[in-house]
Amino acid sequence: MTITLASDFGTPYPAAMKGVLLRESDARLVDVTHDLPRGAIRESAFWLRETLPTFPPATHLAVVDPGVGTDRGVLVGRAKGHTFVGPDNGLLVPAARRIAGDEAVDWFAADPGDPASSTFHGRDVFAPLAATVHETVRSRGIDALGDLGRLSPTDPSGLRLPEATVEADAASGEVLAIDDFGNVVTNVAGKFLDGREAVTVNGDRVPVAETFASVDAGDPLATVGSHGYVECDVNRGSGAVWFGLSVGDAVRIAWT
Repeated sequence: MTITLASDFGTPYPAAMKGVLLRESDARLVDVTHDLPRGAIRESAFWLRETLPTFPPATHLAVVDPGVGTDRGVLVGRAKGHTFVGPDNGLLVPAARRIAGDEAVDWFAADPGDPASSTFHGRDVFAPLAATVHETVRSRGIDALGDLGRLSPTDPSGLRLPEATVEADAASGEVLAIDDFGNVVTNVAGKFLDGREAVTVNGDRVPVAETFASVDAGDPLATVGSHGYVECDVNRGSGAVWFGLSVGDAVRIAWT
């Protein structure tokens, strides 16, 4: 089975986590990313929600942990053959809910033990725990998680991504994320653009297009991203710059 790894650690810290995992399990390791937005739990949770459900059943280890060394909890979850290991700050909740669909996610609080450091729980807490979870599931099945002595049932810290407000001819939402291309992902459902040739984004009129190449290089557009939300983009440019938007900014998209 596979352990996926995601964090905001950059480099070289993930290598230490991999060393622990390879020492304590026989898992195949797959890096999702270690360039999640640093300390940005909600934005990182969005990217994990869009990425982790593409994997077959695996143990997903994710760490974006501005509360490292505090009394924030250590979380393990299970849903539809997948397991989740990370800080109890909401990071993994949206991804687990999407994978679970209409089923419940089982959540457990884990005893962190006595970690060697108060600043690198990715190596000292979460990687050893992920190895234990992986080996337990591999050898005894996913239901055996409930029998592990260091786990106890819990309700996780809540995190729900905000929903847009849709009116008769406009939608008010906010920026959920901005990718490395500068594409601005809003929380407005893509169907809001159905049948429209143009919309205004915070007062700026832009065409609605299915592809970047539908407009000239350097021109803006509104389109539906692979995640199903409205994006504010620029062909061969940065939508974040053109629209002047950052994560968390309000966005009002209106029909013209």
